[in-house]
Amino acid sequence: MLPEIKKLVENLQLLPHPEGGFYKEVYRSEKVIPKDALPDNFSGDRSYCTSIYFLLTSENFSAFHRIKQDEIWHFYGGSSLSVHVIDKEGNYTEHKVGMDFSKGEKPQLVVPAGCWFASSVAKENSYAFVGCTVAPGFDFEDFELAKGSVLASEHPKHESIIYRLTRQ
Repeated sequence: MLPEIKKLVENLQLLPHPEGGFYKEVYRSEKVIPKDALPDNFSGDRSYCTSIYFLLTSENFSAFHRIKQDEIWHFYGGSSLSVHVIDKEGNYTEHKVGMDFSKGEKPQLVVPAGCWFASSVAKENSYAFVGCTVAPGFDFEDFELAKGSVLASEHPKHESIIYRLTRQ
């Protein structure tokens, strides 16, 4: 593990994330939105907002998954991060989250609710350190990890990237 990665994991007490990488929840609003005020696809009350630190290394990837909320990505440091999105219409886009504006990178990205997305660090022996904000607040009940064969059958023209960024 690179010294910078070890320092971030230890100092911020990051934990392994089920989709890949490391994370730590740093904010969860005290107030909640009651279930009856949310769309029918939510199973219960949700916090107004949550945010996490997220660290991904070039040796790993964040597997395709989707959530029921919009997710805002914020770049903090390291190498740029590719966020791979398959939208509800089946279109694939690779977004670059980072600070090299000459290469089309942007320091923030919004992944709309219900889109499949994954992320990866292209630069070898590196990492991307970002934050993710979700509203209404994140709950693991809203998280769905993609099964490669199922997602590829739904989006066959993207099967190469799907199989590269899924674990099952």
